[in-house]
Amino acid sequence: MDTDQRKYYSISEVAEMLDLKSHVLRFWESEFSQLRPRKNSAGNRAYTERDIKTAQLIKSLLYDEKYTIEGARLRLKTNRGLIDDQLELPLVGKDDREEKMQAELLRIRRDLEGLINRVKGL
Repeated sequence: MDTDQRKYYSISEVAEMLDLKSHVLRFWESEFSQLRPRKNSAGNRAYTERDIKTAQLIKSLLYDEKYTIEGARLRLKTNRGLIDDQLELPLVGKDDREEKMQAELLRIRRDLEGLINRVKGL
């Protein structure tokens, strides 16, 4: 995904990038003050790269780290650097996510194999 070419993205494009439904993004806008995409003259949401990365961070907190909405909201409020840290990371699209999951599964497998070997050595 080449984000340098464009300045704004529609909610449907962002939903596809993050593998979410548009209504989830709209709900998050109502729950997280950090996620406030601008609206264009037609009233459509116009997401910037910062908005996309904020949504990506919220998704990670909720889906990967298993925070509740309230817990994720508190985490973002108490650690404002999280969003700035997220901006340093590249955007992850659907294709990248699959590679990331494969790498994570391989890491878990290596960890489990290491534990098995340690237990056998006892």
